[in-house]
Amino acid sequence: MDFRLKKIDIYIIRKFLGTYFYSILLLTLIIIIFDISEKIDDFIDKKAPLSAIIFQYYFNFIPYFVNMFSALFTFIAVIYFTSRMAANTEIIAILSNGISFWRMLRPYLISALILTVLSFALMNYVIPFTNRNLRAFEKLYIKNPFRTNDMNIHMQIRPDTLIYVENFNNVVNIGYRFTMEAISKDGLKMKMSADMIQWDSVKSQWKLNNYCIRQIRENREILRRGRELDTIMAFKPDDFVTDIEDAKIMTYNQLNRYIDKERLRGNTSIGKFDLEKNKRITFPFANLVLAFIGVALSSRKVRGGTGMHLGMGIAIAFTFILMLQVTSVFAVFGNLPPTIALWIPNFIFAIVAVILLRVAPK
Repeated sequence: MDFRLKKIDIYIIRKFLGTYFYSILLLTLIIIIFDISEKIDDFIDKKAPLSAIIFQYYFNFIPYFVNMFSALFTFIAVIYFTSRMAANTEIIAILSNGISFWRMLRPYLISALILTVLSFALMNYVIPFTNRNLRAFEKLYIKNPFRTNDMNIHMQIRPDTLIYVENFNNVVNIGYRFTMEAISKDGLKMKMSADMIQWDSVKSQWKLNNYCIRQIRENREILRRGRELDTIMAFKPDDFVTDIEDAKIMTYNQLNRYIDKERLRGNTSIGKFDLEKNKRITFPFANLVLAFIGVALSSRKVRGGTGMHLGMGIAIAFTFILMLQVTSVFAVFGNLPPTIALWIPNFIFAIVAVILLRVAPK
């Protein structure tokens, strides 16, 4: 089998990728204009420098936006230029020259694979770095700092040490009803409790109010109480805060290590991080699935032309996006594992693509 690219392959690849990048560039410029009109008051009030707005905010905003709409614009690009080819009887000419429909799909596959790899690289390795600059700009000139007031936090900070905080406020770095227990194979070794703990950022240590320390040594119990105690413990205020925005600045490997570490520590709030990790694997493959659905729908010349194909295509694309959102909710709040939940839309629409591709040549 000859795997060299022919002129028709190069022609379709240029059409595919050219339409994709041209359309997404136009929409990016439109979105930036609307975003500027919405945030101009914040930029003026916070006195954001023009260079920071351009290079720190919008320059880093573009990769995130391009990837977010990658699958949708892959689909729209295929629908648009393939329906134009069908309307101009180019596809009929291709098939009349002895090229089979399945052979004609090769340049579509190559182009979709390029966009899939591009999306995977953006999601896992490029966007986490651009998001760091973007997040720093937003915190400084647009958004208020992230705030949390988490309740009933359980955490394992060492293999033999567990802590509990009934309530923690990350704005003032104060926790209430704190307990720390050290356990050995023989049972409880130490239990420390306090009505309130507060982080001292200057000394990088904790201050305990109304504390009680109970130690058990050789069947003897030592009890110590007091009003205040400054001490160093193996955790910091950031360990109590689970902000899903942190996932957006981690590469895939960093995110994987973070999830493993937090799972070992007994953190029960990592479901959204696990969902984000699986999205970074499954989302790029939507480019492949939607590209083949697009070519199957638009390769036949029909009444209504490009408009009919685009209408059908956009309806299918938004159905796919809606299904992805629904399965994501089940993964976070239901009992459906994220790995399964996020592959369901790809799997269902892959079946639809196979059926449509089998029908299309007829």
